[in-house]
Amino acid sequence: MSLRRVNVAILVLLAVAFLIIVQRNLLNLNDFLRSENPDAVPGMILPFESEFSPELRPDLVRTGEKIPVVITAAEERLGAVVAAMNSVYQNSKANIVFNIVTMNDTVDHLKVWMTKTQLNNVRHKIIIFEPQLLNGKITKNPQKLDSVKPLTFARFYMPVFIPDAEKAIYLDDDIIVQGDIQELFDTSLKSGHAAAFSDDCDSASAKGIVRGAGNQNNYIGFLDFKKEAIKKLGMRANTCSFNPGVIVANLTEWKRQNITNQLEHWMELNAQEDLYSKTLAESITTPPLLIVFYKHHSSIDPMWHVRHLGATGAGNRYSPQFVKAAKLLHWNGHYKPWSRTSSFTEVWDKWYIQDPMRKFHPVRKHAGDK
Repeated sequence: MSLRRVNVAILVLLAVAFLIIVQRNLLNLNDFLRSENPDAVPGMILPFESEFSPELRPDLVRTGEKIPVVITAAEERLGAVVAAMNSVYQNSKANIVFNIVTMNDTVDHLKVWMTKTQLNNVRHKIIIFEPQLLNGKITKNPQKLDSVKPLTFARFYMPVFIPDAEKAIYLDDDIIVQGDIQELFDTSLKSGHAAAFSDDCDSASAKGIVRGAGNQNNYIGFLDFKKEAIKKLGMRANTCSFNPGVIVANLTEWKRQNITNQLEHWMELNAQEDLYSKTLAESITTPPLLIVFYKHHSSIDPMWHVRHLGATGAGNRYSPQFVKAAKLLHWNGHYKPWSRTSSFTEVWDKWYIQDPMRKFHPVRKHAGDK
């Protein structure tokens, strides 16, 4: 055998050995990740990469019990999450830690906003959501696919994002908090309950039922009760629904009951059998939550979730005095407070921080507009 052939054979053997070592290291890394996340579902893609905020100045560090707040940050709505976080932080002295779930292409913009403005003293963790986690769990219908936003499902994975937390708050981005978030965090959950929501039939929000979007203050507005899988559950169609834009979660109980697994099951079944109501607007995360938490959730004080400010006629539905007294305002609905036609935009403007990159621009009426 020539010297050249010997060298080639040695190189091939070295390459094979290198590949074997790489494979073993990857397997060891996977084992390590699972040991760090013991509650991860077998076979589950770990849906994030995390990056913590820089160390704060000692005089800016808040002490006491940590309050984990999970919130999502979509690029086209980045100004919304900034205003929401600013309102939460400025209205409380609590030790708040924001867990900001976003997509990879939004991270750089978000970092600039968090470091180049007054938010630089806010403790936070940036979590990158991987959309492939939703493969097989959302519809492939091209007519419905445009309304599916991956980040809206982030609330289903709270225990994976913050595995060491026993309790957490989830907030939609189109909210403003006017009370002390500590009060919401201290919401008492009944024994065996993994979450608390604000019911759609409560006194504050019953005035704001969405018109023209089905009967969306009870279960029949979200689920198709003609489907066999829904019939078998024995749920009452007129049961009052709840809004998952604000959640107080007992994550210990959430993990014990495998809530994430249950939610994924109903997402997959809907992708196969189309179980959601035909009158459903854009609340595609609500139906699986309604099923899993049917008559098994605690309640949030209605003043901690005053909603439908984004619906038509919200300015006539709520008085300025009532809006001022509310602890948390939610612009769910078509009209957002950073757009031209929303009600009570002046409340949102108070907490908005200008984009240092000048990409996000709230739309406002000018003197000549009608």
